[in-house]
Amino acid sequence: MPMLIPLTLTVPGTGEVLCPALLADGAHLVLVDCGYPESLPLIEAAMAELGLSPAELTEVFITHHDDDHMGGLARLCARYPRIRVVAGAEEAPYLTGARKSLRLCQAEALQPTLSPEARAWGEAFCRRLKAVEPAPVHQTVADGDLLPWCGGCRVIATPGHTPGHCSLYLPGLRAVVTGDAAVLEAGTPAVANPQFALDLPRAEASLQKLLALDADCWLCYHGGILRR
Repeated sequence: MPMLIPLTLTVPGTGEVLCPALLADGAHLVLVDCGYPESLPLIEAAMAELGLSPAELTEVFITHHDDDHMGGLARLCARYPRIRVVAGAEEAPYLTGARKSLRLCQAEALQPTLSPEARAWGEAFCRRLKAVEPAPVHQTVADGDLLPWCGGCRVIATPGHTPGHCSLYLPGLRAVVTGDAAVLEAGTPAVANPQFALDLPRAEASLQKLLALDADCWLCYHGGILRR
């Protein structure tokens, strides 16, 4: 029976909560996004609570190249090399290291504008992004592509947060996996960190695009599940 299974990862030290998703249908076990570079033990523990292991994963789908979504990808693939990585064609070069992270470009451009108090934090953030290891991408997808997961999983282009951001729509489960195209803030769907959206008007349009889908639940990587 096809299932969408939310995972909950609590980041040590900060208490930040991340909500990756598992898509399971008997033939495939797909992880959507995989956290920071240090998140692999959290994923292993969360899956173990379900009686599962990352060794059973067939694919990982990455919504976009921010480090809280793909920072752990290289370590995951190194430990479990049978996993195939699927990502949007526009995001793939940033995952593989062929192109410099757009978030790093943005952070470096903002550094001169920061107050002296904030500059140390900004420098640490840049160092963190530079330390993210590149990872392989085995399959690229585009808006409208249908993946054979859970009876048919539609790729939805949701640009704005990053140019190539993609979300997933599972009509058979009446569910959406949003990535950062939608977050929950006090139970209300919103644009993720609008002050850092690389294209805010497109991010706002992508949020409305997802909310207009014929679905009963939206799994947001930040905030958890929104139900209609």
